[in-house]
Amino acid sequence: MTKAELIEVIANNGEYSKAEAGRALKAVTDSIASVLEKGDKITLVGFGTFEVRDRAAKDSINPLTKEPIHVPAKKVPAFKASSALKDAVNK
Repeated sequence: MTKAELIEVIANNGEYSKAEAGRALKAVTDSIASVLEKGDKITLVGFGTFEVRDRAAKDSINPLTKEPIHVPAKKVPAFKASSALKDAVNK
């Protein structure tokens, strides 16, 4: 599903215009990104948890040149689905 398709579903389910649904989706995604930038986590009961995880530095190999490279440590966004969401998907 694309972003445009999601906006259309939100508009239909919530009886909003597509413009209102688009603004609402943007507000939600921008808010989630803002919280994660601060290093906090967001828990939506019945849906899941968005959080920032630390990925350790590692040595790897460039598959094109076969030369060893160093991949530095970094922070990555992560999502853990709630059991209710997992159950809904596995109906």
